[in-house]
Amino acid sequence: MARLLLIGTGGTIAATTDAHRLTDYQVTEGIESMLAAIPGASRIADIRCEQPFNLDSRALRTADILQLARRIGQASRDPSIDGIVITHGTDSLEETAFFLHLTTPPDKPVVLVGAMRPASAPSADGPLNLLNALRVAAHPDSTGRGVLVVFNDNILAARLCTKQHTSRTDAFGHDGLGVLGHVCDGQVRYHLAAAPTPPHLLFSVRGLRALPAVDILYDYQDAPLHVYQAAVQAKVQGIVVAGMGNGSLSPAALRGCRLAINRGVVCVRASRVPRGSVTPKASDATDGLLAAHDLNPLQTRVALRLALARGMDHTSIGQLLQAL
Repeated sequence: MARLLLIGTGGTIAATTDAHRLTDYQVTEGIESMLAAIPGASRIADIRCEQPFNLDSRALRTADILQLARRIGQASRDPSIDGIVITHGTDSLEETAFFLHLTTPPDKPVVLVGAMRPASAPSADGPLNLLNALRVAAHPDSTGRGVLVVFNDNILAARLCTKQHTSRTDAFGHDGLGVLGHVCDGQVRYHLAAAPTPPHLLFSVRGLRALPAVDILYDYQDAPLHVYQAAVQAKVQGIVVAGMGNGSLSPAALRGCRLAINRGVVCVRASRVPRGSVTPKASDATDGLLAAHDLNPLQTRVALRLALARGMDHTSIGQLLQAL
């Protein structure tokens, strides 16, 4: 029987409300009680529980994510643990999933799971999602696939996992993007191979207690300059612009990036468009800009913070963003 570490961090999956509502709930349940509510879990694996914190994921801080990543790193080196499951709120699940994708070796299954409905809802999706996550983490075919997300019977690659709906239970992977397989009637079935982060691109979080500040600034028609001035004044080390189309920048955004770059801030063109690559432009070299390539603004911010923490230079960061 597989030996799993189940880490509870909070989120909707651990929340309840007095009425049968799907909003205005509070995180109330610990990981032990959540596991106890799932019949048959003990037949899937030998499960050990930990609760480093119990928060709505919109309230998670960098310190929390670093703590979680360090614990997963320790567990991945522990011969008494075969796989890891993390319960997590959906508001920022994709950010944590991508952070772990960049910091976790693919030696053992690491699975994130959450819910779109609180535990007190009449049709709560959390219990089945958690049960399926345990099944995936315990399955031998999950090894070597990198960090995974299990939601609504789908097994998703963390690298391609984004929240695509505000409330539906298929909010993750409902258009099929990043779906590696499914859990069908309790059986784990993979259809596609995953692409874990290559070892030479993985970041170590050992010794890290903080990460450089990086802002995401949204661009639009007649966008202002003052948000860039404020970012520079706040001494951020990086700016990711969620630009228009293929990372196109409005006049103010371009002026703002030039201002920031002159102050030593790394600026990256991403896109507010949900699909497609942001390709480099001939003018990027002159303007001092980098392209996000296949990363969305949230992913670009995560990667840029880790790269800056490592002390990577402008050229190396550009190569990293293209490689990811």
